[in-house]
Amino acid sequence: MSKSRNRAIVQQQVTLRRKLWPLVEDGDLWLRNDRTGFATLPRSMPIIGTIMDGMTKGKRVSSTYLDLWCRVMDEMFVQLQSPAGMAFAAGFEGERAVRTWRERMRWLQDNGFIDIKPGAFGDMSYAILLNPYHVIRRHYEAKHPGVTEARYIALMARAHEIRAGDLDEKLPDNPLTRKAPPPTELDDEIPF
Repeated sequence: MSKSRNRAIVQQQVTLRRKLWPLVEDGDLWLRNDRTGFATLPRSMPIIGTIMDGMTKGKRVSSTYLDLWCRVMDEMFVQLQSPAGMAFAAGFEGERAVRTWRERMRWLQDNGFIDIKPGAFGDMSYAILLNPYHVIRRHYEAKHPGVTEARYIALMARAHEIRAGDLDEKLPDNPLTRKAPPPTELDDEIPF
């Protein structure tokens, strides 16, 4: 979409909003362009979360996943510095909070939504978030019972509505099981 067309749509929305709520001023709203501390995530995230929770047989993982998305920047990589804080943000409290959070993180890893690496913060120090559309499509094609046809079609319809072509792309090999290319001399160089 062109920038001028996008600006025109935004202006139409602002005009309508002001007609519907004439007493609400911009300062009463959390406007992304005027504030800091925002995240970029797929507009289909509610359906993605519903599918993930359906895959777990009653164990909610979507809040853990959403917290990761809210911490990651455009590089799709996050440091897991505070398991207790991340557990709390995902909705887990009490004695078993960190343990429950770790279980949900392992589920996300085992099902290909993320990968985890050890480091200075323990066995879960870093995480990378993979394209959830591709992960869900792999599960759908493998006939995972939690990825029902109704849920997958809902995701497909929402993706079409928001012009996200991820489900239509040629599905790349799973990066977590992809074979690495042979090493080169440059692989030994550390860039810092």
